[in-house]
Parts: sequence; C-alpha cells; structure tokens
Amino acid sequence: MRLDGSTPWSVKRRRLTSFDPMEADIAKTKLAAIAEKLGREIRVFETSPTSVTTDKAPATPISNDEPDDFYEFTAEDYYRLLATKKEDRFLKTRKIREAEEAARRSRMAKAVIRVRFPDNYTLETKFNPSETLQSLIDLLMKVVARVDLPFYLYTTPPKKQIKDMSQDFYSAGFVPGAIVYFSYDLPKGDENAAEPSGPYLQDEIISLNGLDLIPEPAQSVDPAANSVTVEPSSIAQERKPVEKKTVKPKWLKM
Repeated sequence: MRLDGSTPWSVKRRRLTSFDPMEADIAKTKLAAIAEKLGREIRVFETSPTSVTTDKAPATPISNDEPDDFYEFTAEDYYRLLATKKEDRFLKTRKIREAEEAARRSRMAKAVIRVRFPDNYTLETKFNPSETLQSLIDLLMKVVARVDLPFYLYTTPPKKQIKDMSQDFYSAGFVPGAIVYFSYDLPKGDENAAEPSGPYLQDEIISLNGLDLIPEPAQSVDPAANSVTVEPSSIAQERKPVEKKTVKPKWLKM
C-alpha cells in the first residue's frame, strides 16, 4: 500500500508536545543509540485497529451505474488504441523515455517504509530508493523478537506476498513511501507450529514507542539589541538647503 496524503491515520503517539529539556535529551539519546546499533534511524508507534481496517478498504468505491455494454471492448476501441501506441512510439524515442525515467528517479530522494505488525505496532524507517528490499529484511532481522522463526512481508489490498528481494524500492513501487505487513511464515496444518501472539518486536525497540526527535528551541532574539536608533537632528543636519533660482521678469531684460 502506497503512502499518500489521503490515507487516514488514527495513530496513538506519545509525542513530547510540551518541551521538557530533560525528557527531550533522554529521547534523543535513546533514538541515537538505537540508530547507531541498527545503522539507520527508526520510529515505533501504535496504530488503532480501526486504522488497520480502514487501510484495507478500497480508496474509492466502484460505481455500477453504467450498463454492461459500456465496458465492452469494440473494434473501434482497438484501432484507436493501436493508433495511439504507434503515435507514442514515434514521438518518444527510447533515449527520451530513458531520460524521463532517470529524471523521475533523481527527484525521489528517499523511501519511507512502514512495517505494520499484527499487534498494531508499526516500525518506520527510511531507505534510499536505489537500495534493495533485502536491506529491509536485514533490518527486521535485528529488531524482531523471534529471529528463529521465518517470516515474510506482504502488501494489501489485495494481499500479495513480496518475494523478489533483489529489486530496489523504486522498482517495487515503494517510492516515496509504502506500508508493508509482517507475518510469520509457519507451515499450515502443523498443530505444533502455532502462530505466536506477540510481541513481535524486541523490548528495546518497543521502548521507542512514540518517541520523536524534538528540534532545538529557537533562541529568542532581543529586538532592542539589533535595533539602530537614528536621531532626527542628525538627519536634519545632513539635509542641504535647496537654493532657489531668482527669475527676472521679461520687462527687466533689456
């Protein structure tokens, strides 16, 4: 699932809204220590079950107001589509298309990936679009509670397991961001292999729940310190009097 501005979020985050210097320092130290250990910054937060259900619903409802023959593909539609493809092929050469694709990729600076776990915890991190999906798997191997159990990632809707870990985030369609879901890959029908109920993340990672980096408070600027006082008398002294020209009447000019 792609991340965009229209996605509804009901996130329970322990934000440090009121600035507490001591609490902010603890949060920064904790996040920095985990980032150094994992090799990249992460965020952890909880999502309510209602948001999970909402994300799985289609973004726009399908309307059935049109008659059935409206969707029939006619011969006229076929030739019109064929003519459009021929025109596009002549208008855009291969080099132009490659240049456009390279320009689009260069504008994408990061891929924000959120991994949602069955216990409603979400792990968020950032990757370079050129990195492979295997880098996400390597990160999860460092943070999940049961490293001994196999797992897989999938997207929804519809549910589709992510299998090719050699592709990069851009090619996978995960740029500028995406939500993927975590599940243990246990054999079906095996009564001894029961699905763990959680927690799915290590206690150290769960302790980051809701912690956000707080920007440094802006230093107050004293307007009186930088203000320049200009005395009116000095301005008056700098002004030179304008000399008036005396114009003689015409009858005086002889």
